[in-house]
Amino acid sequence: MAKIMIQGTASSVGKSILVSALCRIFKQDGYKVVPYKSQNMSLNSYITLDGKEMGRAQVLQAYACGMEPQVYMNPILLKPTSDKKSQVIVNGKVYGNYTAMEYHSMKPIFKDMLKQQFEELEKEFDVIVIEGAGSPAEINLRERDIVNMGLAELVDAPVILAGDIDKGGVFASLAGTMLLLKDDEKKRVKGTVINKFRGDIDILKPGLDMLEDIVKIPCMGVVPYFNLQLEDEDGAVEFEKKAHGAIDIAVIKLPHISNFTDLDALKAEEDVSIRFITNAEEFENPDLVIIPGSKNTIEDLLRLRENGVEKKIKEFSKDGMVIGICGGYQMLGNSIEDPYGVETNILNTEGMKLLDIDTTFEEEKVTTRVKAIIASDDLSMYVDNYIVNYNDVNEKKDYEENRNINKSVYGYEIHMGICKYGVNSKPLFNIVDKNRMDVDYSDGAINRKGNVMGTYIHGIFDSIYFREYIVNLLRSRKCISLKKSKEYEKLREKELDKLAQIVRNALDMERIYKIMGLNK
Repeated sequence: MAKIMIQGTASSVGKSILVSALCRIFKQDGYKVVPYKSQNMSLNSYITLDGKEMGRAQVLQAYACGMEPQVYMNPILLKPTSDKKSQVIVNGKVYGNYTAMEYHSMKPIFKDMLKQQFEELEKEFDVIVIEGAGSPAEINLRERDIVNMGLAELVDAPVILAGDIDKGGVFASLAGTMLLLKDDEKKRVKGTVINKFRGDIDILKPGLDMLEDIVKIPCMGVVPYFNLQLEDEDGAVEFEKKAHGAIDIAVIKLPHISNFTDLDALKAEEDVSIRFITNAEEFENPDLVIIPGSKNTIEDLLRLRENGVEKKIKEFSKDGMVIGICGGYQMLGNSIEDPYGVETNILNTEGMKLLDIDTTFEEEKVTTRVKAIIASDDLSMYVDNYIVNYNDVNEKKDYEENRNINKSVYGYEIHMGICKYGVNSKPLFNIVDKNRMDVDYSDGAINRKGNVMGTYIHGIFDSIYFREYIVNLLRSRKCISLKKSKEYEKLREKELDKLAQIVRNALDMERIYKIMGLNK
């Protein structure tokens, strides 16, 4: 069994995407490979087929390996609820809510668990590609570290240190990180990688030689800056504020925004522009407003009320389309009750009253993978109207024969709220599959006019025909030609192969294989 660990000089230097690239390269080279990140801090999470919660970055890495995501790839997930407190999720289930100091004191408890889990992976896989978190030079966290050098020591892994040249100061950050490492930690670092390079590599080469002379380890390569349609690394997402496409979709950038990967499939539509707004002045005149998920729905709703964004959404909803997902769905309702203090000490909060639903927070989190069909007859009819007519006879026949399947959506639920319907709201979807079991219950809501809707299902835009319906409806309102949508999963596979080729060309893979004790 071989292993390699990617650590970084800071957060958002490209560790996650480098791990994804290496996973795909090793898979292409015939190895059974798995990603691993012992501890991830993110509000972007995912639900596995067995109903467990993990970080999204390891989901993309799993796909790069050709695998279904599993929580052993990310055994500890921290979801910040405030500046000083996080929900701690261990092996896919909520462990509790703790301050940073409380969690830091708990790390020794998890050390034996991580070692045992890693040893099991070593028995099953040929290669493990490990991702660190933040920087190993955070010397205040060294004593109980379980994600950077502490983990590398625990599992005896060689390390490659990555730096981001796009931010500037990459030589200083790489050299400074090495300076702050202990002698035994320095010995683990077998090479450096410079990430996100733009320009003439010949101008950079003298700096590479000087860096090698300073840190006494080789540079494994320089990865060029690229733009692929893959999930953004947590914390590295660029929240665009300007529309660049014909279709302007405005996403409310909530203070505690979560699961913004729900929007990735929409970004794949060539004429769609996703922009994020934080105040009323940025609202402008979008074609669609999306209120995404939130880790603190009540606080974020009150913030929208204070800064005037709620008023803008209400005005827009008279004629424009509004979609709320998870926490955004709850905000659209009449009220949010929090009797157990799950989020705040506020027992009852008034909603936007755009959907006739009422939400109550329960103590237990719902974490499920689901499949659903459109519940609204009116919406079902509209979907047919806005699905592009197929030129290919076989494609058209396939769509007609699988009409109900094509109107289905799939995704996952992560929430602690339960919604009750009022007389003026109708369910948006019927859930028919929950964690691979047949079920029948309602999800989401749609108003009588059909222009305001909400759902608990994350990832609904990954469903090709629902996405095609929504975007083509927007195109039709602007007299733009309707278009077929691309299947997001197939697009992601092609992009992962492109990523692997870019990184394979940039890195000294022969040297990396040698470090791991493998033959290329």
